[in-house]
Amino acid sequence: MSSRHHEIFRQFQVTRTLSRTLAAPLSDADATVQSMPDASPAKWHLAHTSWFFETMVLQRFSTGYTPFDPAFGYLFNSYYEALGARHPRPRRGMLTRPTLETICAYRDHVDRAIEDFCQRAPSEAALELIELGRHHESQHQELLLTDILHLFAQSPLRPAYKERASDEAGESAPVRFLPLDGGLAEIGAGDRHFAYDCERPRHRVFVPPYRIADRQVTNAEWIAFIDEGGYRNPLLWLSEGWAKCLTEGWTAPLYWEQRDGAFWTMTLSGMRRVDPAAPVAHISYFEADAFARWSGKRLPTEAEWELAAENLPMRGNFLESGRLRPAAAEGAGLRQMFGDVWEWTSSPFSPYPHFRPAEGEASEYNGKFMCGQFVLRGGSCVSPKTHIRATYRNFFPPDARWQFSGVRLAEDS
Repeated sequence: MSSRHHEIFRQFQVTRTLSRTLAAPLSDADATVQSMPDASPAKWHLAHTSWFFETMVLQRFSTGYTPFDPAFGYLFNSYYEALGARHPRPRRGMLTRPTLETICAYRDHVDRAIEDFCQRAPSEAALELIELGRHHESQHQELLLTDILHLFAQSPLRPAYKERASDEAGESAPVRFLPLDGGLAEIGAGDRHFAYDCERPRHRVFVPPYRIADRQVTNAEWIAFIDEGGYRNPLLWLSEGWAKCLTEGWTAPLYWEQRDGAFWTMTLSGMRRVDPAAPVAHISYFEADAFARWSGKRLPTEAEWELAAENLPMRGNFLESGRLRPAAAEGAGLRQMFGDVWEWTSSPFSPYPHFRPAEGEASEYNGKFMCGQFVLRGGSCVSPKTHIRATYRNFFPPDARWQFSGVRLAEDS
């Protein structure tokens, strides 16, 4: 096994082990229920990521491979039209069978087959798909946790996924806006390291001078927005956002509720009093945009965000910290660019100039979603650190709230 083969297989093993670790606290019932159409059961996440390796790698490149169960191709395909029919997404929670135990056996079967395959000098095309699959599974690890949070928030018991002592409420320094020169610059991923197709090609952009907030917007600042009628003033909102605010009855971020005059929120360690110094989370693009307008500021473009972040070290509150919720900013300078909460930008998720989707079935991975979505940057407190980079483009519809999504403000110089 060459050094490249060895490193890709090592990363594969680490990622696959982490998924099992994240699922360990869950019962079969926890892992089966689907709380809304946009979420998926934990059991489905565990199976789908195995389906990816089985379908994209083993069945295409490994001679003599025997699928674990031919029915799984229908059950655990997500949105790959070229690969045939699939179980409807809104009904994934109806899959009481196979059991969680069977899904774990499926993962073991695929893992052994990938290990054997990697011993036989796989082609570069196969290695690239294994690497893609590893990053794909990292995405699903984050989704598994955000989906479990949404599921547990529906229970009157408000159970904890992971018990953790309460942290003392912190204080945050007043926000500062740091000047950046802008100018003609390059953004996007180069060719030396892994990146998704939507991060390429690297290209030139012109960015006028701007100023960007040194930290993310806090819960205390969001409470001021609520108290000053931010959710009641249509002049702050985009038309579609105001309609959504009214029909959904939004009055605060998702998971917030008032108890005895104080805001509390559901977390992966159960109900917690809202920490005023921590970044606000679980807000939509519409809410972020309304808050920016109320503040007299704006959301950064994704080019502005990337230029601010490109030379910063990859430090932050990620999944590996074990905290599993956003934390107050510490230190000085430009902070929280990575981790804590995904930051909405004002940029629609659209192709970069001269974009080319990945070849084969993987062409459906990102390109087909480049309509009606907005870009988020930076990762969150449940993102694996190894999955995040300055060029990473996450994307969601503007009304999505169940992810750890927040906001950083910007302004013109």
